[in-house]
Amino acid sequence: MAHYQAMGSIPPKRHTQHRVPQEGRRPRQGDLYYEELMGEEGFSSDSSLLYHRYIPSTVSGAREWVVGDLATSPNQPLVPRHLKLHDLFAEQDIRTTDAVTGRRLVLGNGDVRILYVVPGQDSPWYRNAIGDECVYVERGSGRVETVFGSLEVGEGDYVVIPRATTHRWLPKRSRSNPLRLYVVEANSHIAPPKRYLSRYGQFLEHSPYCERDLRLPVGPLLAEDIGAEPEEPTNVYLKHRGTGPGGVAGTIHTLPFHPLDVVGWDGCLYPYVFNISDYEPITGRIHQPPPAHQVFEGWNFVICNFVPRKVDYHPLAIPVPYYHSNVDSDEVMFYVDGDYEARKGSGIGRGSISLHPGGHPHGPQPGAMEASLGVERFDELAVMVDTFRPLELGEAGRAADDGVYASSWSRGWGSADESDD
Repeated sequence: MAHYQAMGSIPPKRHTQHRVPQEGRRPRQGDLYYEELMGEEGFSSDSSLLYHRYIPSTVSGAREWVVGDLATSPNQPLVPRHLKLHDLFAEQDIRTTDAVTGRRLVLGNGDVRILYVVPGQDSPWYRNAIGDECVYVERGSGRVETVFGSLEVGEGDYVVIPRATTHRWLPKRSRSNPLRLYVVEANSHIAPPKRYLSRYGQFLEHSPYCERDLRLPVGPLLAEDIGAEPEEPTNVYLKHRGTGPGGVAGTIHTLPFHPLDVVGWDGCLYPYVFNISDYEPITGRIHQPPPAHQVFEGWNFVICNFVPRKVDYHPLAIPVPYYHSNVDSDEVMFYVDGDYEARKGSGIGRGSISLHPGGHPHGPQPGAMEASLGVERFDELAVMVDTFRPLELGEAGRAADDGVYASSWSRGWGSADESDD
């Protein structure tokens, strides 16, 4: 995100002395702040400079963190699947679940993991050292506190958090409307599609959103701003590369101070929020393919969203999608709200995921094409992830599978596993 920002106290020239201007317990007046470069791709891409009160390398203790069940199993036999995410967390589970350690793996491969969590308590401080995270807020609201500042988040927000950003999630507690998070963890960076950006990183005129739509951190945010002691020992949960399932391991670092010690920062790398309601849909006289709905991309995957919109207006248009074979990708659709015309009659509803794997032609349920003729507008809200390597089922994906979705196109043709042999 090559969109320069500066916040808090920074020196006039980078990599020069920056000293504490007033007395305090520690650091003392005149002490140097500690400059940290957070940079992508080995000093060759976007970066930010953060100015810390304390040496950011300091660790007073370390122990293993067992991240959770990240084992996956192949989608075999190869079938489309309907996963019911709202069945994963009972009300009694939510009270003891946080947004970091409580994540359950739905689907994953070597490039990306899709997880789901309904947290009812504050998370520990956390840093993902494997890749960027894009967290979609399905329901509820809360606050994300980061070393760059704080972000107030709510329904429909995409929260994009760069790799190695120390942060924590604080849900607003509500029995009737708990915070529900759909988490995309990349093994790469996540950014707007390149075709929407100039070679210098500015959003172009044909982009469905722009810089004005992004919400930035409010800060700087220091320990005392949240009622904590600056020298309070703090645990930070670190997700990093390892030999565990999915190549993921966990460590807990104990710091002898609070992680909110950044007095200022500047650069083009920082967390931000984009709300799905600010996405301006691209429509046409005939049906537009999924790339018209793209909002982010990572290595070997894309994120698209389908929002309420005017649909195809050719006099002979068929507004629902045509049948298609994603020969190079698996398609994961998360149904958030509205009436998803193409899936009527399949059992899919709010909180559902459909997995349409590469090699299986998929499209509207029986009767959906005819029912869509003459429709002028779709009232639907969905988030789609397309991956270019096959997805496998995590423990949550196996637990949430309805087991019958593959037969939903077969009405009137007998059982899906019947044959003429």
